Amino acid sequence: MSLNVRGQILLDDPRGRLLYLDEFWPQGLFGAFDLELRWRQDSIRLFGRPVPLPRLTAWYGDPGVSYVYSGIRNEPLPWTPQLGSLREALQRALGTPFNSVLANRYNSGLQHMSWHADNEPSLGPQPTIASVSLGAPRPFVLKHKESRERIKVELADGSLLVMAGRLQDEWLHALPKARRVVEPRINLTFRNVSSP
Repeated sequence: MSLNVRGQILLDDPRGRLLYLDEFWPQGLFGAFDLELRWRQDSIRLFGRPVPLPRLTAWYGDPGVSYVYSGIRNEPLPWTPQLGSLREALQRALGTPFNSVLANRYNSGLQHMSWHADNEPSLGPQPTIASVSLGAPRPFVLKHKESRERIKVELADGSLLVMAGRLQDEWLHALPKARRVVEPRINLTFRNVSSP
């Protein structure tokens, strides 16, 4: 990862790399992206029963770039003009190619993401994942798998969070519930996926 952006380096050691930039993309674009993206409600199976995910999702990418996580298979929708512009800006800024983006829409602070790592084999070793936030600010938390050290970041509208190096091997991350947040948020996580 070659960084041509200036931001706050939250972690840069053998355990991973984490960069936060609070003003990467213009603020106030939540509505435009919300209308442009084709949202869907996925479910996962828990104890043999389907349970809706606590968020809406959409998967966009190059032709043939499918992505499987939590038993959910995502086939790519074609890039929209706004997603394409954002992808080009990220590739220029980070010097990293991205062939897909997973979009998550959280209606309020009650919708969340549990502890996990983006370590699917299709992402390859030490993936670079660029996460752009739009809409309501939300806290984002990382926890080291062994030491239990924690890092907390408030993700602002238009901000960029970059996870790279061994971060997905060494750390878990989550978007916890934030009961006082009543406005919606979109998270766009750009990645480079190798399809089987």
